[in-house]
Parts: sequence; C-alpha cells; structure tokens
Amino acid sequence: MAKKSKSVAAKKASAKRAGGDTRKKAVLKPMKSFRPAHGELLTLLDLMRYGVSRFVEAGVVFAHGTTDPVAEAAFIVCEVLHLHPDQFEMFANARVTSHEAAKILALFDKRIATRKPAAYLVNKIYMRGLPFYVDERVIVPRSFIGELLDSHFGGVIEEEGGSLIDDPGNVTRVLDLCTGSGCLAILACQSFPNATVDAVDISGDALAVAARNVADYGLEDRVSLYQGDLFDALDDERYDLIITNPPYVDAEGMEGLPHECLHEPSIAFDGGDDGLDIVRRILDAAKDHLTPDGGLLCEIGRGRDVLGDAYPNLPLLWLDTEDSDGEVFWIPAEAL
Repeated sequence: MAKKSKSVAAKKASAKRAGGDTRKKAVLKPMKSFRPAHGELLTLLDLMRYGVSRFVEAGVVFAHGTTDPVAEAAFIVCEVLHLHPDQFEMFANARVTSHEAAKILALFDKRIATRKPAAYLVNKIYMRGLPFYVDERVIVPRSFIGELLDSHFGGVIEEEGGSLIDDPGNVTRVLDLCTGSGCLAILACQSFPNATVDAVDISGDALAVAARNVADYGLEDRVSLYQGDLFDALDDERYDLIITNPPYVDAEGMEGLPHECLHEPSIAFDGGDDGLDIVRRILDAAKDHLTPDGGLLCEIGRGRDVLGDAYPNLPLLWLDTEDSDGEVFWIPAEAL
C-alpha cells in the first residue's frame, strides 16, 4: 500500500485547512475536452504524448500502480490495444485505427473528468509484470513488498543485502495480512513454490476481489482466504513468513488525500492518529504466529521515525526498493 500521505497535494490540502479557509469548497469540474483533428495522432507514441500533456495540464495525481504521467498514458494506451505494458516500446511507432484512438482518447478524458485511478477504469493493475483484477472494492495495489520478495527472499546471497532466507523451498506457510486484492498472496506463491498461503482481510468485498484473482491464477488449492480482524481468524496458526501492507496513513494524511485516493476504500488507508495503530497490533502479536525461524515483513510508508520512537529496542532491518527508501521493515521472530 504505497499510499503517499505526504504528497504535494496532501500538504497543500492540509495547509489550506490549517489556515482556516471558510470559503465554500470548490467543486471539481471536468476540464473541457479538446479532441485533436482526425489524422493528427497516428501512433502509440503520438497518443501517449498527447495523454501526458493532458494529464499534466489537468493536474492529475499519480500513485496507483503508475508513478508519473508518461507511465499512466502508456498504461492506458496498452490496455485499449490489449498489449502488456512491456510491449509499448516494441509498438511505439505502430499506427492505431481511428476506432482504437477514439477509445484511448475517451479513457484519457474519463481519467481527467472523474479523477478515478486508471486501474479502476480498466479493472486491471500489474505487479511484478503480472496482471490482476481490481475495482473500487479494494485499494489499488502498489506495495513494495512484491519487489522485495524477489530481491531479498530468493536464496541468493552473493550481493550486499542479499537473501534473508537460506532456501525459498523451505518456506511452507505464509500469511498475508490485509491482503486486499490478493496480489501479494499470489506473488508469494511464485516466490515460495512449496508454500501454502493464508490471506486475511477485514473486508468481505476485498476478499471477493481476492477470490477472483486467486481463481484467475488457479491457486485455490494453495491460497486460503479468511475474513477477520488481523490474527483473530487464525486461532494458533504459525507461519514461516508474515507479509503485510496494512493501513498506515496518519490523521493529517487522511485529511489531505488527493482526489484520486478518495475513490479507494478509506479503511485501507486509515492508520489512526500517527498512522501506526494497526502496525502496533501486528508487531505485538506477530511472534505468537511465527515459527522460531520465521519473520515479519511489513510496509509502513513514511512512518519509520514514529515507529522507531515507539519501539526503540526492536532491531528492525529497513529495506529499500527502486522506488522507496526505508518504507518496509523486516524483523525475525527471535527478535520480537
């Protein structure tokens, strides 16, 4: 859940509220659409460039699987054309039909007018190159944990900061707390070929989406879905690995969420006053659900300093990814 509570949009919104602005809040209105003339946009690259310009002009916010207007426009173009995002470069200079162009332009317009994340408009998001179904019953997945499963849990230890486990084949039980759409549970099945995965969420709607994704990948015999409040649904089960991307946006961040995030379930963001209400509960109970050689991998966004103050004696190992710096921690069971 890389839910950036300190985004520029969030800061501006919070500052305005702090200033006591009593004026009537402006209603977001869709920008007037100016369609290019027939034949002006010929290729995938032309359409992507046009989408980028429209998004920048409209002040669209990106944090839902794509991180910038270029990636967002390319994602929409590829979805309309039934291409994997990795294929954009291959077909960048290929021409599109007028019918295809019209569908792409309509999605650009809808993205701007509604401010809905593109993933909701096409009911798809990619994580680690794999497609997953999403809709407004779940937060748009953008966790860094998927990358960390590849980089730190593959059993390769040659590089600095390499694998945190000796052999992925020895991991037989995995727990995914706050599973949402089930993406991380499915990625865990790929990372740990001998593991079964229990995936828990408090939301029945979210679990319905997760069930669809689990079925799409034919993993019903390996992934079990449970509705409940964190560990309450699991009795005394123990796991070799617990992964979790819980709600961690603090109260200030909730007040200043960009408009795109307001389309997502607020329960998936709200982490209480300091953002760590649920993280604390996970940390306090995790040891009772881990095997002696197990560990906890938890994403907390920008709450590293707050967590460090709350648990000064915990030897948390902070892990970086290509797009994050110290937003996910690892701690072995023996240290909890």
